[in-house]
Amino acid sequence: MKTKFFLIILAFVQTIFLSGQELALVRENKLWGYINLTGEYTIQPQFKEARSFHNGYAGVLKNGKWGFINTKGEWVIEPKYNRVKDFHSGWALVLEKNKWNYINNSDEVLDCPVPDKYYDFNDNGIAFFQKGKKIGLLGSDGKLIIEPEYKIIRAFINGYARVNNGKNWGMIDEKGELIIPLLYERLGHYSTKGVSAKMKNDWGIIIDNSFVPVPKAKEIGSFYDHSDLAFAKKRGKYGFINSKGEWIIEPKYRTVKPFYKGFAPVNDGFKWGYVNEKGEEPIPFTYLNAGFFGDNGLAKVQVGKWGFIDTKGNLVIPAKYDLAPNILINAKKLKDFLAKGFVNGAVRVKYKKKWGFLNEKGDVLGSKWYVNAELFSK
Repeated sequence: MKTKFFLIILAFVQTIFLSGQELALVRENKLWGYINLTGEYTIQPQFKEARSFHNGYAGVLKNGKWGFINTKGEWVIEPKYNRVKDFHSGWALVLEKNKWNYINNSDEVLDCPVPDKYYDFNDNGIAFFQKGKKIGLLGSDGKLIIEPEYKIIRAFINGYARVNNGKNWGMIDEKGELIIPLLYERLGHYSTKGVSAKMKNDWGIIIDNSFVPVPKAKEIGSFYDHSDLAFAKKRGKYGFINSKGEWIIEPKYRTVKPFYKGFAPVNDGFKWGYVNEKGEEPIPFTYLNAGFFGDNGLAKVQVGKWGFIDTKGNLVIPAKYDLAPNILINAKKLKDFLAKGFVNGAVRVKYKKKWGFLNEKGDVLGSKWYVNAELFSK
């Protein structure tokens, strides 16, 4: 009896582990399969076409039709669709007989108004809803959050989205309520530090819904919650200001990127280096390009090819790899977008026309390279 109880518990733990683990889609010998963060196959290559995991499910093609599997490789929805997209907030878009629908993991169709164009839900259960040339918002309960009334709605970041009425920008929350009025020519991302904006000819910062101009500023980047500073431009050069509009690092750089983990990549007109929030330059200008430091203290840098340095500027992973460009897919991935390369201890790289993953020591996961490889997800 104890043995049976132990086996039940073990099976339950394994199920929880498998459903929560990160898997990467890889292609080998013309077939796609999935590996875990140790580089081992959890689902052997067997699919001619496949998609990455989202919400615990992945779309795969079998006998010319698409269905969905779970992280154990079991069919959750049998292949019957012409096309599928990924699950987000419990719903996936599927195409059958030239008609798109949202379905859940029980293959049930969401009862919702029919848009002119379908969009995926984000991780907070919100999808764009388009009718004609106007955009509104649809909730994952199938009800409209707001009717189509805007020309543009940007992706939600930190729970807020920029909107445009065809003339000016404002900002809404996830209920569709306008929290920043439609008054601005340009508008940055939402942050508790403040929101950068341009009104007429003035750049400034919105705090408590009041616009405060920053004298002589010709551009101000977005504030992010992980730093007190945003980049700004004056007299043709870039520096950094705080949310009061004070210049903390005087403008002297040709171009810059935002602060992350205490460092910002900056360019002196020839090469890239790094500045800290005190204005010190602890890592010299020696790189063709430079990325952000991640949680592991490593940043990608380009010296011909790409490698990785630590916060002292030591090259800890040789510069001999190619990297895929950063693409911001949804709001939840903003941190990952800023921190690329490494996510969850692995980074995707290309070497001698093959793709693979490195760990933080520079070792190749599974000692293996693939024809194609997608990012880890679950």
